[in-house]
Amino acid sequence: MLEVHNLNVYYGAIHALQGISFHVEEGEIVTLIGANGAGKSTTLRTISGLLRTRTGYIRYKGRDITNTPAQEIVKMGISHVPEGRKIFAPLTVRENLLMGAYTRNDPNEIQRTMERVFASFPRLKERINQLGGTLSGGEQQMLAMGRGLMSRPTLLLLDEPSMGLSPILVEEIFRIIQEINQQGTSILLVEQNAHMALSIAHRAYVLETGRIVLSGTAKEVAENPMVKAAYLGV
Repeated sequence: MLEVHNLNVYYGAIHALQGISFHVEEGEIVTLIGANGAGKSTTLRTISGLLRTRTGYIRYKGRDITNTPAQEIVKMGISHVPEGRKIFAPLTVRENLLMGAYTRNDPNEIQRTMERVFASFPRLKERINQLGGTLSGGEQQMLAMGRGLMSRPTLLLLDEPSMGLSPILVEEIFRIIQEINQQGTSILLVEQNAHMALSIAHRAYVLETGRIVLSGTAKEVAENPMVKAAYLGV
């Protein structure tokens, strides 16, 4: 479904991604794990068109989308839930969700999608007229994910969905991620909570300072001694 090949991305003189290559198959949850500054968020931002790569290519369903404008990538079926949620605080829950459907035109289809989002996140329906900025951290993460689903993506990019949440909420968010995947959406997950990410992923890649240093099934990566020591506290 997604093929990333030899990406080299720079922030000015900083070489943030150094020739990384990986792929996501249809129906998979693939996770990128690594320390702060490893290049995980940069990878997602490059795939979704927010950053430009200097070399390499990105293919989605066989189509080259390298350096395609972000709004066009959303229309193709890739949705990005950014780190830090980035919800619209002055807008209501409903208005935030409608912003996620800005590429779609059929009001009935949009309403049906919203009902599916409420089925995954019942708390959002309870707070449909509440301002986004007044929600709790966990509710804001649910809103960010719900907004991402409003474009009906076939590939969802999730950046640090557990950040700042209590352990109970983290478990709830990851359960919902699995549900979304089981309903047919492929997921590329960036996550510092390596234990939780590896517990739901099919495959994993480990990034260190802009390079992929390890890859395999989630089980293989979780059992790797370097990963155990660096990310799982074992």
